[in-house]
Amino acid sequence: MTDLYDLSLSETAVFSKACGGPCTEGCVTLSKIAEDAWALADSKRPDVMPLRFTTAELHAAGIDPARFGLSA
Repeated sequence: MTDLYDLSLSETAVFSKACGGPCTEGCVTLSKIAEDAWALADSKRPDVMPLRFTTAELHAAGIDPARFGLSA
């Protein structure tokens, strides 16, 4: 299995926002970085490295990529 943190974000990551409200507190951003690999970030803290998850881990956490306009 590939280590999710070995995957590059610089060339492939295009983050999409999903907000639960008026995005004044910050928004969660999500990018598909490879097959079955996702990067999750905070728009208010762009300097912090995004967390990485598999599709199964996203679903277990209740995060649906479709809410971000992305497909699994």
